[in-house]
Amino acid sequence: MFNKKIQIFICFLIIFCFFSLAEEKNIPERIILNLTPNPACEIAVTWRTNLWSEKPRVELMKATAGSSGSGDTDINKVYKNVQFFPAVTEKVKIKEDIYVFSHSLVLKNLDPETLYQYRVGNGKTWSEWEHFRTASLEEKPFKFIYLGDPQNDIKSYCSRAFRSAYSAAPDSKFILVTGDLVSRPWEDFSWGDLFYAAGWVTKRVPFVMVTGNHGYYHEARSADVDGYLHWLWRPHFTQPQNGPVGMGETAFYFVYQGVKFIVLNGNEKLAEQVKWLEELLKNNNSRWTILAIHQPVYSTGKDRDNPELRGMLLPVIDKYDVDLVLQGHDHTYGRTYKLKNGKIVCDNEKGTVFVVSVSGPKFYPINEKHKKLMAKLGTDLQLYQVISVEKNSIIYESWTVTGEIFDSFQLTK
Repeated sequence: MFNKKIQIFICFLIIFCFFSLAEEKNIPERIILNLTPNPACEIAVTWRTNLWSEKPRVELMKATAGSSGSGDTDINKVYKNVQFFPAVTEKVKIKEDIYVFSHSLVLKNLDPETLYQYRVGNGKTWSEWEHFRTASLEEKPFKFIYLGDPQNDIKSYCSRAFRSAYSAAPDSKFILVTGDLVSRPWEDFSWGDLFYAAGWVTKRVPFVMVTGNHGYYHEARSADVDGYLHWLWRPHFTQPQNGPVGMGETAFYFVYQGVKFIVLNGNEKLAEQVKWLEELLKNNNSRWTILAIHQPVYSTGKDRDNPELRGMLLPVIDKYDVDLVLQGHDHTYGRTYKLKNGKIVCDNEKGTVFVVSVSGPKFYPINEKHKKLMAKLGTDLQLYQVISVEKNSIIYESWTVTGEIFDSFQLTK
């Protein structure tokens, strides 16, 4: 009789441990915030779990320091104003017969210029609480961080780029990465390294991701799937869908506190995007316009050039006076003077500055082709950029990951 009770107890213990371990494996991971077309009143949240979650959701409330205002020490009462929002789930194949689950939603109807706290989970297993702040509806000064390609040795070397950038500008409103987030998008562990490198910053500061060529199948050298964005790219992010048809989350725009940001996908359907871009700029009421694309208009990496892209984009950029173009791809640093129709113009004239940068440890020799147009060239440096937008000026600074200023300039209107 005694042995039978022990056996029953052991069975219950095994069952309890099984479910406990299963739930432990279902901890939310790769949590990231992304901007939407309306950053004053919305924000996108994406995360994933290893197991199916019956009711994945986000819990949200206006941030509190922990006091209910009544001297009540019951934490559940402090958090009595929390709301929950159900997420959409996608089953994602990462290897043969191995799947994970991506969860995402856009939190809407938020108050502008407000600090919120949120967590993600399934009602049983939760992430920690984190903060984000919505944008202002008005034109107001702000900073953002711009990073070139991480791509290689992300965990080992790029971690310091993400962390140095955030440490230098913790008040940045978002982080813009101009493509080639990983080298081999079909390797799930590479995406894990990216999230490891960025750390908890992805949970607090929204990211804007530009699509690079290393997000595509053709980097696998597989002819039968050449030219298609790898299926692991989109499930990691929730980006705007307001671009050309079929280019959702890879070509889009948003306005942040009076500045129009336009993200292009330089890997496909460029003609369609140029037509869309012209219509977008034709009706542009923003004081400042910043364009981001992976492939450079003026290449800075040795033996590289993009004449077709340059021929298609430059007429539109020049016609509508885009202020700044942020790029990656060439694993070097290059910043042009202010240019108009391919020629250097004075600081007080209308024109565009084009920048290429790199945050990872892969570097190329310098391309001399466009040297006369360049105010600054460099290579063999991991860099990050802090860009401050004022009403009448943009202040740009490029820093090494060891804390030295490498380049700077200012645009004024």
